[in-house]
Amino acid sequence: MIKQIFLPLVAVAVFIVAVGLFVKNSGKKTVTIGNKTISVEVANTPESRKNGLSGTSALAEDNGMLFVFDSQDIMPSFWMKDMLIPLDIIWINDGKVVKIDKNVPAPAKDIPDSELKTHNPGQPIDYVLEVNSGFSDKNGVKAGDSVTLPSL
Repeated sequence: MIKQIFLPLVAVAVFIVAVGLFVKNSGKKTVTIGNKTISVEVANTPESRKNGLSGTSALAEDNGMLFVFDSQDIMPSFWMKDMLIPLDIIWINDGKVVKIDKNVPAPAKDIPDSELKTHNPGQPIDYVLEVNSGFSDKNGVKAGDSVTLPSL
C-alpha cells in the first residue's frame, strides 16, 4: 500500500521540479537600470541577434531584448530591418549606460535594406538593450546609470 501512495507522490514531485527548472531556464532574465527592472529575452546566438525583435508587433511594458555578444568591447551596428514597432536602443559598457538612441522608428515597409539607417554606439560596448520607444524618458534612464545584468 505504501508503494501505491508513495511512488505516485514521488513521480509528481519530480515532475514539478523538472517543470520548474524548465521555466526557470526558458530564456527570460531581468536587467535592472537604477531601480527599474526589465524582463528580457536574451539574444546570445548569431541567429537570435540577427533576428532580434524583427516581426514583433508589440512589446509588453517593462520588457525588452538583451543582446549578448561573443566578446566584449565591440562596436556593433544595429538596424531596424523588419521592425514593426519603434524602440529605444540602450548601449551598455562596463555595467553602465553609455548611450541611448531614443524613439528609433520602425522603417517604412517599402524601404530597401540598402537604405535602412544603422545605429552605432560610437564607442566600444558589451551589451545592447532594446525596449519600447519612450521607455528611457518615462523611467528617467540616462547615460551613466548603473546596469545590473543577469548571470548569463
